[in-house]
Amino acid sequence: MRLHEYQAKQIFSKHGIRVARGELATSVEDVRGIAEELGGKVVLKSQVLVGGRGKAGGIKKAYSVEEAVEKAKEMFGSVLKGHIVEKIYVEEMIEVQREMYAGLTIDRANKGIAAILSSVGGMDIEEIAVKHPEKIARIAVNPKWGLWDYQIRELLLNSQMPREYWKEVASILKTLYRIMVHYEAELVEINPLVVTPDGLVAADARLNIDDSALFRHRDLEKLRDYTEADQMERIAMEKGLNYVKLDGNVGVLANGAGMAMATMDLIYIYGGKPANFLDIGGGASAEVVREAINLILSDKNVKVVFINIFGGITRCDEVAKGLKEALADVSTPVVVRLAGTNEEEGRKIMDEFAKDRPNFHIVETMEEGAEKAVKLAEEV
Repeated sequence: MRLHEYQAKQIFSKHGIRVARGELATSVEDVRGIAEELGGKVVLKSQVLVGGRGKAGGIKKAYSVEEAVEKAKEMFGSVLKGHIVEKIYVEEMIEVQREMYAGLTIDRANKGIAAILSSVGGMDIEEIAVKHPEKIARIAVNPKWGLWDYQIRELLLNSQMPREYWKEVASILKTLYRIMVHYEAELVEINPLVVTPDGLVAADARLNIDDSALFRHRDLEKLRDYTEADQMERIAMEKGLNYVKLDGNVGVLANGAGMAMATMDLIYIYGGKPANFLDIGGGASAEVVREAINLILSDKNVKVVFINIFGGITRCDEVAKGLKEALADVSTPVVVRLAGTNEEEGRKIMDEFAKDRPNFHIVETMEEGAEKAVKLAEEV
């Protein structure tokens, strides 16, 4: 779950990281009131969960209350990278003398955390790595031991960080690490971390929380912005399904993230494009299967559905019952592969169901299923 900038800044501020004064506005009148309170010189920041807001015109400066109001009128309701701007964070304009970068992220390759520091900032970290490779430093952090002082010193040296900022940057890195561990985050980032006459300030903030850890952080769950999710992804969240919409035409339903990704890979190998990632998890009931099918078919781009189930905890007969109910009145071509627990019972249900349905295809292997699904999608 990715938090908005204003939400991340509230958390950073709570833990002692300095941020500029600001408030959230949901209307032009809100902007007027906040701008007046902050003295007129403000920055208006669209609160949408996308990167590159500045380049896309989602961040604007205003030097008076009236200018802030006029720019807010332009911003509210505008579309920024496919997202409608409904909220604006109005922040006091600060004097920026220098921009830097500080962040921590999950390093899956090394099974730990990567701490990243750069003496330049204000652009994507990937862009910094290309333009200023000598000014970016990265170090692996073992979660078992935490972030040590000697590692921070190494980051400060290797990033060519001016010594006058060492003490403050070191403190911020330690705080970011505590935030990451406490909230079980996948990413904590300040970009840019700016130098002002009063010290270092987090001019932007990113905080991405591991969805799987949210049951331990109920206070954060209420911060989720469902208006920012794709409509179908939002429905999937509410039903407890792991769904991601893609831009292909072959719908995918599988049990287990690994199985779903392998199914998608096979679709690509045979020349097709998956329309979604959908993992129904282990032990899925007929009801869950039915809801998953309905979700896939609500995507108008889907021309065929490939259902790939390997029964372990998930029982093939339960899946078959759910498919029978969900697909009774569906004309979209469907390819089904069932293997594993109660496979024979599931196949019997599917064979009987497929007798008078030419759009229903049962296959033995996932390779056969992927090839068949791609071929059917081309024919529709």
